[in-house]
Amino acid sequence: MNTLLAQLDNFHFIWPWLGVLVLLPWFVVRLLKPASQPQKPLIAPHLLSRLNQIPNKTDLILTAGSARFSLLWLIIWLLVILAAMRPVWFLTPTPFESSGRDMMLSVDLSGSMEKPDMIVQGREVDRLTALKSVVDEFIAQRQGDRIGLIVFGTQAFMVSPLTYDLNAIRRLLSETAISMAGNNTALGDSIGLAIKHLKQANNQKAVLVLLTDGSNNAGAVDPIVAAQKAAEAGLVIHTIAFGQVGNQNGNRDIDTQTLQTIAELTGGEAFMASQTDQLARIYQRINEIESSHFTLNQYRARTELYIWPLGLALMLSFYLAWQRTRTKKHLHSGDVT
Repeated sequence: MNTLLAQLDNFHFIWPWLGVLVLLPWFVVRLLKPASQPQKPLIAPHLLSRLNQIPNKTDLILTAGSARFSLLWLIIWLLVILAAMRPVWFLTPTPFESSGRDMMLSVDLSGSMEKPDMIVQGREVDRLTALKSVVDEFIAQRQGDRIGLIVFGTQAFMVSPLTYDLNAIRRLLSETAISMAGNNTALGDSIGLAIKHLKQANNQKAVLVLLTDGSNNAGAVDPIVAAQKAAEAGLVIHTIAFGQVGNQNGNRDIDTQTLQTIAELTGGEAFMASQTDQLARIYQRINEIESSHFTLNQYRARTELYIWPLGLALMLSFYLAWQRTRTKKHLHSGDVT
């Protein structure tokens, strides 16, 4: 019994208030006067009176069918109102979660990202390949967020504005290539581009995750000045220094001090990763910092059921039309005989 009641709970009307139209025919009959009938001439009233007392075949047919027709018209009207109320059967509720976060990812594509000093699944790969493997999983975990993608080298480019289509962001990231934005590193320009986009989107609070393996040596905007503007705009920047920092076999050109200052000015955190597993832990940490999921709304897939009462009403109306045509033919045949 409880199972049945639980199943019936999935049945709802989208427009239940249309049920009041059931009484519309009654109001029409009560409020509108019937049309006046033309008066018959009083020729031999006593003869007409006697004729009316004789059972007529036509009258008998009409009297027998009128009650049935009235009932069918009532059923048709009720079915039309039922269809108008839009009965639906809801499927299992699916909550749509949103963290309300807008996050820009800024990725360094300068020539130094080509260095094959990273390990992914036991094999040596370049830094960009390692980055893609980590960030792809990071993006997949940000369901409900809007994410945008910026790449920079000598210049900064907006690959994708903020979007809920995370699969598109993952695909665009996978298609990026080293040096496609130039061989140098324009840190300040990448921050400035993020600020510009967020202002155009009228966003008051967002996050920028900035990854680089070098120092600012190109572009028109100083990174510190850009960070100050970002702080004024409410943009939080997490920075990641990616590469063999301080290792004699690695890259000593990463400006960790500037990255630290950028993070401090904007209320973010500064990270350093020398290997892929460290980078993965950093993105997991950022995922935790910027995680505040809540249910934004609830989407419930549904099946529309109005076609059934509407279809039945149409079939009954066809039946009534057929019966009326048949009755008229029968009456005409009776008159002739």
